[in-house]
Amino acid sequence: MPTSAAQQKVTTGTSIKTMLQLATPSTRKIAILGWGYSLDAASSAVAEIELIEADTAATVTAHVAAGVQPLDAGLPASLLTLGITATGYTSSGEGSAPAAVRVLDSYQVPIAAGLTDLRYDKVFLPGRQPIISISKYVRLRVTFTSATNMACYIDWCE
Repeated sequence: MPTSAAQQKVTTGTSIKTMLQLATPSTRKIAILGWGYSLDAASSAVAEIELIEADTAATVTAHVAAGVQPLDAGLPASLLTLGITATGYTSSGEGSAPAAVRVLDSYQVPIAAGLTDLRYDKVFLPGRQPIISISKYVRLRVTFTSATNMACYIDWCE
């Protein structure tokens, strides 16, 4: 959540990395409304970016409740589970390999000399939105051949 400074992009690194993770509580499912990212792409960067549902979590920087913002003002606080192996961003470790993964969307970044500030936005059609089960993780994971800076988001409904 940007407060006294603008929202910052974070480096992707050069191996698989979870950039953003949501952890559903044991009492509620969520529907994914959309997701996206913006990045400063080097012309040599090859990247696979994926939105997945997984049964295991990455170790992330834990979000605080104020950082998980509702789309509409006046809605109650999110029930997502917060913590370093729950809802957070910028993984420091991918954890154990998920045994069950469901790919919700994926995108391979196009390679072309001179491309900069690449952007991708996906909005799921009503009735076609992925439903995430209780006690599961939504992970926005990236794999880059050369590091670049990325800002990303996931919109959901509880």
